[in-house]
Amino acid sequence: MKTTTEAEDVIICILADLGVEGVEIEDNIPLTQQEKEQMFVDILPETERDDGVAYLNFYLEEETAHLLDDIRHELDNISAFTNIGEGTIEISQTEDIEWVNNWKQYFHQFYIDDVLITPSWEQVKTEDRDKMIIHIDPGTAFGTGMHETTQLCIRQIRKHVTENSQLLDIGCGSGILSMIGLKFGAAHAVGTDLDPCAIEATHENMERNGIGKERYDVMIGNIIDDIKIQEKVGYAKYDLIAANILAEVLVPLTPVAVKHMKPGGIYITSGIIDEKETVVTEAILKAGLRILDIAYQGEWVSVTAQKEA
Repeated sequence: MKTTTEAEDVIICILADLGVEGVEIEDNIPLTQQEKEQMFVDILPETERDDGVAYLNFYLEEETAHLLDDIRHELDNISAFTNIGEGTIEISQTEDIEWVNNWKQYFHQFYIDDVLITPSWEQVKTEDRDKMIIHIDPGTAFGTGMHETTQLCIRQIRKHVTENSQLLDIGCGSGILSMIGLKFGAAHAVGTDLDPCAIEATHENMERNGIGKERYDVMIGNIIDDIKIQEKVGYAKYDLIAANILAEVLVPLTPVAVKHMKPGGIYITSGIIDEKETVVTEAILKAGLRILDIAYQGEWVSVTAQKEA
C-alpha cells in the first residue's frame, strides 16, 4: 500500500482491527536516538530523509483475501480527514516459503584476506582446506563477516592479538569477532550483546569451529549503564576490546570500555560511517586513549586506540 507517513499509524491500527497480524513499514523518516541505540551499525545518511511517502507491506492468506475490500472501504473513510496520499494497493502472490532460512541462498563462502568464511551449509573445497576456515551461521543474530565494518575489525584483531590476549567483544552478535580472536590465538574471549539471540548463535558457532566453552563467555546486557554486567565482565582485565557498533553508541561506550582495559590495552572500534569519524576520534581522545590507526573500507571507518601503559 502506498500512502503517507502522516497516515501510516492510523492505517496500521485499522489493519490490526481488521485482522492483519503484521505490517512492514518502508519510509525515510530518520530514526530516533533510542532506535539508533538498538542498531548494530550506522545508517547511511542518504536513507535519512523524510519525503512524506510510506509503503505498508502486509500478507493475507488466500482465505482472508476478501479483507482487501474492507481495507479499501476504510481507506475511503479516513481520506476525509487524513491525507493518505495515493492510497493505492498493489497485490502480488508469494510462495509459502520458510522465510527464516530462505536468506541462506544469498550467503556464500568468501575470503577476508586469507581467511575463508563459510556458512555451515556449504562444503569447503579441497584446495581451500589448508586455509584458516571460520564456519559461521548467524541465525537471527548479527554478523556474517560480509559487512565492511566487520572486516575492518577482523584485520585489527589479527594485527594486535597474542596468545595471552583476553578479548572483550561488545555487541558480539553471532560471535564472529570472538571466534576470529580465539582462532588467532587469544587465550579467552567474553562477548556481550543486547540481543538474546546472540547467546545461542555464539554457542553454536563456537562449537562449529571446535572452540570449547572454557575459552569464552557470552552474556546479555548493556555494558554502558548496567553495573552488574560491568562487574561480571570485569575491570582492568582485557588486552583487546572490539566494538563494532554505530558512532552514537561508541561515544558513551568508550569511557566505560577504558575501565575494562588493562594498561596498554587495545581498543578496536568500527561501525562508523565516514562522516562521523571525528565524533568517534574525539570521544576516544577524551577518554584518554592514544589513536594508533584509522582504517577505511568503502564508506566505513575503523579506529584503533591504546590505553597508556
